[in-house]
Amino acid sequence: MNDIRRTILWVIFGFSMVLLWDQWQLANGKKATFFPSPAPAVSTTAPAVGKPADGAAVPGTQTAGSAVPAPVASGASAAPAAPGALPASTPSATKERLVVKTDVLDLTFDTEGGTLVHSSFTKYKDMTDKASGFVLLDQSSARVYVAQSGLIAGAAGGSFPTHKTLMTAMPGERTLQDGQDSLEVKFESADVGGVKLVKTYTLKRGAYDVAVRHDVVNTGSSAVSPQLYLQLVRDGNKPPGESSFYSTFTGPALYTEAKKYQKVEFKDIENNKVDVEKHASNGYVAMVQHYFATAWMLADGVQRDIFLRKVDTNLYAVGMITSLETIAPGATKSVEAKFFVGPQVEKQLEAITPGLELVKDYGWLTILAKPLYWLLDKLHGFIHNWGWSIVALVLLLKAGFYWLNAKAYASMAKMKAVNPKIMEMRERLKDKPQEMQQAMMKLYKEEKVNPMGGCFPIVIQIPVFIALYWVLLSSVEMRNAPWVLWIHDLSSPDPFYILPVVMALTTMLQTALNPTPPDPMQAKLMWFMPLIFSVMFFFFPAGLVLYWITNNILSIAQQWVINTRMGVPPQFNLPKFS
Repeated sequence: MNDIRRTILWVIFGFSMVLLWDQWQLANGKKATFFPSPAPAVSTTAPAVGKPADGAAVPGTQTAGSAVPAPVASGASAAPAAPGALPASTPSATKERLVVKTDVLDLTFDTEGGTLVHSSFTKYKDMTDKASGFVLLDQSSARVYVAQSGLIAGAAGGSFPTHKTLMTAMPGERTLQDGQDSLEVKFESADVGGVKLVKTYTLKRGAYDVAVRHDVVNTGSSAVSPQLYLQLVRDGNKPPGESSFYSTFTGPALYTEAKKYQKVEFKDIENNKVDVEKHASNGYVAMVQHYFATAWMLADGVQRDIFLRKVDTNLYAVGMITSLETIAPGATKSVEAKFFVGPQVEKQLEAITPGLELVKDYGWLTILAKPLYWLLDKLHGFIHNWGWSIVALVLLLKAGFYWLNAKAYASMAKMKAVNPKIMEMRERLKDKPQEMQQAMMKLYKEEKVNPMGGCFPIVIQIPVFIALYWVLLSSVEMRNAPWVLWIHDLSSPDPFYILPVVMALTTMLQTALNPTPPDPMQAKLMWFMPLIFSVMFFFFPAGLVLYWITNNILSIAQQWVINTRMGVPPQFNLPKFS
């Protein structure tokens, strides 16, 4: 009867954990894993004007009373322009989309505000359509994720060019040619409130960061003091194709020297519970998702106000505002900014601006994860295969922890040697629990066995292997990276489930080599937990499963050798569920 009760309690406990996990996912802005609800749709109604930190109003993402632009049919006037040089004729301010190509980026600009509304990457392919580059920025009926900038009047009042202002695309090259290191894309607004705004994007070969110069020209008869805003706007939906079996952060982030890297959940913006650095003279604002990010940056020393706000239903913005010095009539004030749109490649991010590499988020284990990634990257420099680099890294870690593991397995071997005496004692004194406990403690003392001796050395290593888990999960280098034979992408699950099956078998073998716990319920749980854990790995990326298999095999080999040396022949303790 007691066994039945315990079993029922364990079932209730397990189901409760499932429900708690789902609620934890929802509480952290994720989709529920086991009982998901439909994702909220992207709003197509006009947003209300938002209020940033300093009280100045930043325009919303759409023209009032209009919907988010849907994809334009082929042949329509707003369709993307073909790559190449524009004609030398006098430009006119018409709404159109211009496609600009470098060796690594395909960018689409909208002449409404000179806004960046679409980006894809030449070297990073879409997971479902390998012929197409991965799309990050997008403005369509299904998704909204754009980079905007413009001018606001601040406390002085007035109206200046914003990201809603129709601008003229100036003539120039639209494709980076062979032998060319950079190209410029320029947009010029008409006079609005006595001010003209000229945006110049400079794209470089092999680079994902774009220099953006804003020239503010006072065409009026009186001095003006506008403010420049830079913002990223996106919907709160999970990125397409994101797995529900492991969580990665999606949302706004910012970095300042004062408070370092700060992430903000969409739900915190929704609930007005944002607590971040609002004024700074350095750092950046960003939108982050698995493997990729975008970021606006101003030069160090430039004062800026940081804001996060809800633009509309399921539409959010993060940005910064900087006040310009008073501009006399006929004068021009230029502000240099930088925009990043690309993969989270650590070395490239570090070279762009301090702290940008933190968008590749390892969480609280960053202090361990960064050196592990450094070592993995160095190994790849010699091996030139990310799969074998993972195997080599786990080998080095196991070698580094060899003596610590040896103590754990030696303790397990001693426990296995005295296990028959313990089982006999439990059977003989099952009706005298206090006497049985005393007898067991006496036996442990006589045999010099510590029941927890096999746990402590392994517990010490857990943070290192969790950090390695996050390194492999977060590294964009795993995307479309082949290993051997049928494994063509280490960031996707094994298409034939061979690696998860091998992982499950090695996990069960490792469990069978461990001494059987004296308590029958513990013995059953010892088998249930690895089986449940193995099932989860059927949906994990192949690179993570490969790391775990390698770790299991090396642990089994070391345990086998130590048991043999200690005169405790390896034997398989199979489960008994009767």
